[in-house]
Amino acid sequence: MAIEWLFERMSQWGDDPALIWADQVTTYAQLLDKVALWQTRLDEHGLKAGQVVALSGDYTPNACALLLALIDRKAIVVPLTKAAEVHRAEFLDIAEVEVEIAFDQNDGWVVQARAVLASNPLILQLRAAGAPGLVLFSSGSTGKSKAALHDFTRLLEKFKVPRQKMCTLTFLLLDHIGGINTLFYTLSNGGTVVSVRSRDPDVVCQAIERYGVELLPTSPTFLNLLLISEAYKRYDLSSLKLVTYGTEVMPESTLQRVHELLPHVRLQQTYGLSELGILRSKSKDSGSLWVKVGGEGFETKVVDGILWIRAQSAMLGYLNAPSPFDAEGWMNTGDMVEVDGEYIRILGRQSEIINVGGQKVYPAEVESVLLQMDNVKDAVVFGEKNPITGHIVVARVNLFEPEDPRAFRQRLRAFCRDKLAAYKIPVKVEISGQAQFNARYKRVRQPQTV
Repeated sequence: MAIEWLFERMSQWGDDPALIWADQVTTYAQLLDKVALWQTRLDEHGLKAGQVVALSGDYTPNACALLLALIDRKAIVVPLTKAAEVHRAEFLDIAEVEVEIAFDQNDGWVVQARAVLASNPLILQLRAAGAPGLVLFSSGSTGKSKAALHDFTRLLEKFKVPRQKMCTLTFLLLDHIGGINTLFYTLSNGGTVVSVRSRDPDVVCQAIERYGVELLPTSPTFLNLLLISEAYKRYDLSSLKLVTYGTEVMPESTLQRVHELLPHVRLQQTYGLSELGILRSKSKDSGSLWVKVGGEGFETKVVDGILWIRAQSAMLGYLNAPSPFDAEGWMNTGDMVEVDGEYIRILGRQSEIINVGGQKVYPAEVESVLLQMDNVKDAVVFGEKNPITGHIVVARVNLFEPEDPRAFRQRLRAFCRDKLAAYKIPVKVEISGQAQFNARYKRVRQPQTV
């Protein structure tokens, strides 16, 4: 069955801490008791196998217990978080949500039935198979969000293999494939899930110190914020053994600085997609952007410099878009890569490449240089159409202290002159006072609206 094996494993760890939320410890025994209580509540509300249920919340004890109970019930779960609040109504409609269970900041909940009867062919297919489901929405950073429908049984299969027991901070949200991966990796190995109310660097570092967090799964954008805040100086991070980073390309300068400042911590790049799940990965070393990806259940190949993946845990399909898989089950990830034996280096999304007179510019390479400049807090690079060259390189930067825009542009170009080819140096430079990342701590490479 989909999750009985996990319940059996969790029962072995009885009094061990499973979850820390709001400074309260929930043991494995208590979490299983909460799961049983939710199973009774679901009976009382007449919730049946195959129904589409939105779970609106974070990693609270009740929300985590409900997630486990819904999988056991073979429901189709649609996790939603505050990060997606602006799209909530749209997401509920696309997923054909029949029941919504929403949690408040005190872990209280409200159950609300919706006048909807799911009829999407993929939902009906999963329902007929008697399997639990998971719907994840893409970030929509390059257009309308797509809803990926998974058979939850397939996603959970890899967690049956015992791995290292670790105390882990849940940085990536519950509606993200990385967040789901973190939760089930930790629970299936007897580790402790540490939940934080905010992803602020000081809040995260304080939790690492207080609870002896060993694993921090995060994003390059957050690591850059950590460097800017210098929160690593204000807390004892000696318990930290591993920092994994993914969701976007890591600027090399950011990686090097984190490696220098946290030499006792192993830095490991991760790779995954909402459509496929999270692959096993191994960085060449903590200071390297070269990584091996794959593992059991995954196959990879590189075609014309683009990474393709075939996965046993692949989604059934999109609820609101055509299937991205070819006839043999391979998916074009859209990620441009370099290859060195078993290792690849991710250069960036094909859709984000800037074509300047036939020459390719990868935004992350330029951002890595700009982040080394004095007074530069953050930098995002993207292309803008140009009738002569096709595109020009645009840099949008945040500064620590105000600076004359014209003088700054001259300083930027002078700084880049011996570090980047001429066509890679930003032609247009914008100084912004707005944050340049979304609620998932991922860079947004789009023109900003005021």
